[in-house]
Amino acid sequence: MKKPLILITNDDGVHAPGIRFLIETIRPLGDVLVVAPDKPQSAMGHAVTIQVPLRLHMLDEQPGYREYSCNGTPADCIKLGEKVILRGKPDMIVSGINHGSNASINVLYSGTMAAVIEGAMENIPAIGFSLNDYSHAADFSHCAKIITSVAANVLKNGLPDGICLNVNIPSRNGSPIKGIKVTRQAKAFWDENFDERKDPHKRDYYWLRGDFVNLDKGEDNDHWAISNNYVSIVPIQIDLTAHHMIDSIKKWELEA
Repeated sequence: MKKPLILITNDDGVHAPGIRFLIETIRPLGDVLVVAPDKPQSAMGHAVTIQVPLRLHMLDEQPGYREYSCNGTPADCIKLGEKVILRGKPDMIVSGINHGSNASINVLYSGTMAAVIEGAMENIPAIGFSLNDYSHAADFSHCAKIITSVAANVLKNGLPDGICLNVNIPSRNGSPIKGIKVTRQAKAFWDENFDERKDPHKRDYYWLRGDFVNLDKGEDNDHWAISNNYVSIVPIQIDLTAHHMIDSIKKWELEA
């Protein structure tokens, strides 16, 4: 039987420990194509490159495996993998393992999840994996079984068009993972401000900073799940329409 073809990317860069662990975990499930940024692209969201040329650099090629770096964003990597290298669609896209949580509002900023959403836009089953540990030296060893289980189920069952999965895994903390919960996105936000400084020439510059504020008291959301040592799976859709508001806005006294 023909092996499934799996396209892998991330936003921490092709040499990040998270993607190296993900590659080794996914390879037994099928043939693998890696197209990942040549440098960190965290918090790039769904940015695409249109001002400079995109370039691919082959890093490895062997039976059932090819690996490229790209000077673009995670979304660029998916586009190039599909449109340039494969000239067709992979059977599945997997992004990560991100160094840090992509729960709650973070899904909107995440380059890891942008790559997955790009796949959903093309109706390709896609999964983003994130570990709630921002350290470069994070321990990913407990993620293998989870990744294999979720990926194998997506290959077997597929996903509806326009839907992808946001999977967040608790950090290694000495306690066993309690299980996997299918959750919703927590209602939370970043309370942001800027650290204002001056350079040696007395010119102003700014560093964005902020505190994560969770307003959600429920126990059915992604932030609660990973905080309580559960793996969270949130189905994400590309349709951002607030359908419940359509009838209300139709009642406004609008003029053209």
